[in-house]
Amino acid sequence: MQKSPGKNSNRAIITVVGTDHVGIIAKVCSFLAERGINIEDISQTILSGNFVMLMTIDLSKNTGGLEELKQELNEVGKLLNVSISMMHEKVFSEMHRI
Repeated sequence: MQKSPGKNSNRAIITVVGTDHVGIIAKVCSFLAERGINIEDISQTILSGNFVMLMTIDLSKNTGGLEELKQELNEVGKLLNVSISMMHEKVFSEMHRI
């Protein structure tokens, strides 16, 4: 169920892109769960052998900072040989506004 962005939104968008292989979704989701971060929405597909995933996450129970989380996700991406990026939902929404 997708929630509409609130005035004090504490959500972020994560993108994961790379060559498809076993365990990408499991590792990223486990990483988030270990930090108490809820996945509110998730979409993934394979495009010409490339894995592409987009997630909306709730940061309200994240105890660390946003930059620390970005860095840790980057490390997870390196282990999985994929690119993982994250940006606050407000930034993402402004970038993709028509």
